[in-house]
Amino acid sequence: MPESTVAKREAIASRGGGLRVWDPLVRLFHWGVVTCCALNLFLLSPGKMAHRYVGYTALTLLGLRFVWGFLGTRHARFSDFVRGPAAVLRYLRVFAAGKAERHIGHNPAAGWMMVLLMVLLAAVGASGWLTTLDAFWGNKLLEEGHEVLANLILVLAGVHAFAAVVESWHFRENLIWSMVTGRKKA
Repeated sequence: MPESTVAKREAIASRGGGLRVWDPLVRLFHWGVVTCCALNLFLLSPGKMAHRYVGYTALTLLGLRFVWGFLGTRHARFSDFVRGPAAVLRYLRVFAAGKAERHIGHNPAAGWMMVLLMVLLAAVGASGWLTTLDAFWGNKLLEEGHEVLANLILVLAGVHAFAAVVESWHFRENLIWSMVTGRKKA
């Protein structure tokens, strides 16, 4: 679609409260996974039925988001935010210099953080599911790997949240609130 058409659509969408960026499925995925991870990391006992069902819920959300990454709205599609390593390094360099351009969707670094978190979530889910099978029941290495992956998600989610706060300050825009409302300033 030509840039002028995209600009016109975004201008029309911006009337009445900013640009519509994050569609309901993207927001459901984001906050659903946050909730599932918080429950399983801090509230539910590992290996118990509730822990498993919350994990399966996270995997279901991940499957939906993966499909939506190809079929979804503009800023939900992987093609909108997955860039090569050079683009990520360039973005980080200019951001560190205080000269980064604002992105309506994910910036190149955030795009790769999302991909990494999705891959880790899939690995946590797969390793957790494997521990329920007779072939891997009681396999300490698999259980420890599952725990390490879950903790890595926690660390990277913290980096992700910190980066959202820093970028919110830098661009004078509440990016966390935009994931609640789905809108960003025009």
